[in-house]
Amino acid sequence: MHRRRFLAVVAGIASFAAAAAAPQAARVAPAQEVKLLNVSYDPTRELYEDLNEAFAEQYKSQTGKSVSIEQTHGGSSKQARAVIDGLKADVVTLALGWDVMAIEKAGLIQGGWEKELPDNASPYTSTIVFIVRKGNPKGIKDWGDLAKPGVLVITPNPKTSGGARWNFLAAWGYAAGVQGLSGGEAQTAAAKVATQDEAKAKAFIAALYRNVPVLDTGARGALLTFAQKKVGDVSIQWENEAYLAQEEFPSEQFEIVYPSVSVLAEPPVAVVDKNVDEKGTRAAAEAYLKFLYTPPAQDIIGANHYRPRSAEAAKKYAEQLPPLPLFTVADIAGDWATAQQKFFADGGVFDQVYAPKK
Repeated sequence: MHRRRFLAVVAGIASFAAAAAAPQAARVAPAQEVKLLNVSYDPTRELYEDLNEAFAEQYKSQTGKSVSIEQTHGGSSKQARAVIDGLKADVVTLALGWDVMAIEKAGLIQGGWEKELPDNASPYTSTIVFIVRKGNPKGIKDWGDLAKPGVLVITPNPKTSGGARWNFLAAWGYAAGVQGLSGGEAQTAAAKVATQDEAKAKAFIAALYRNVPVLDTGARGALLTFAQKKVGDVSIQWENEAYLAQEEFPSEQFEIVYPSVSVLAEPPVAVVDKNVDEKGTRAAAEAYLKFLYTPPAQDIIGANHYRPRSAEAAKKYAEQLPPLPLFTVADIAGDWATAQQKFFADGGVFDQVYAPKK
């Protein structure tokens, strides 16, 4: 479905950098055209290409103005850092709340951004699953299998990748005994945090990362390591990336394995207030993010293997995106600030358990 665009990523996407370096005269926008920059995380290239086209058509019909949206992608935390360091994003569509919070703390996004849009400013959800090779030769069925000797696991670096942090938290929650939501909440989030077996979880995480031969900086890089370079027995991945692997590498006949429990990933979106006010693009930027909740956008989200918020779209794609027990960041750590400090800050759990390969 997206093969041409995906292969462009493999070859290396230089268009954004080239545009930035081009002479200013060559990049003068036509009259009445609005230009937005969407700084997003690694796997959303195909999703936002589809959404951007649909939004541009709607915006033109409603306002009479043309709008073009440029995209840049990479590990979520690296993308957030780039915005903080001066990349003039109009909107950010990142993998986890902590990265948007970091931009807020830098003074670029106003407080309360998560209440500006429905569902804590997350227009879709996703989860973490496994990709295995044809026939599943290592018999990977659940998280516990990833820590067994002789199993090579591909997952990106949680220092730079939002997807990698979701991978880590999903594995931690499984090992710590956090219950997922399946038909009814058995415990409050506070009770789940209080009853975790942290010693068991830490030992499991250490064993799992001993099986990781390389840490890519982002989820798409990890997918290519597994699918194109053919490294590893199993890749921990975003659900949408697992389906993309099947579509883009049909000869490999990858199989998707759903674990017994996983994490509810809620990638947030936000307007970068300081930048849009300087550029005069606030109206278009806000319209762009609101569009993500509309029926046409929700349908595109489902078609790209993300889980729509819309009940109608979710029902349409329910067969390909099956329900499974899911726990949240709140269940694991209370909130993202606590999770970041505990697990991913310098000296946190990840640093304590991960020994880089020599």
